[in-house]
Amino acid sequence: MTKVWIDQDLCTGDGLCAEICPDVFFGQDDGLYYVKEEASHFGSQTLYDGKANSAGADGQARIPDGMLDSVIEAAEECPGECIFIEVE
Repeated sequence: MTKVWIDQDLCTGDGLCAEICPDVFFGQDDGLYYVKEEASHFGSQTLYDGKANSAGADGQARIPDGMLDSVIEAAEECPGECIFIEVE
């Protein structure tokens, strides 16, 4: 299983991640970006139900099938270099 998370201390709030992969990344009212899991990708086993659970590594989300390339692109394009991908 591959997961992704954002270090909000490094996030610049540019939103490139959400432009590249809106199914995984989204912005909050605090101007920072977070990861999410959508029920449409994981059914009833969604961890966060489309909302940020926690910041940082505690707020990891599974990467849906077929979206790994987009998540990697988002991480590479991120000006804050704050997106981390982990393989379990």
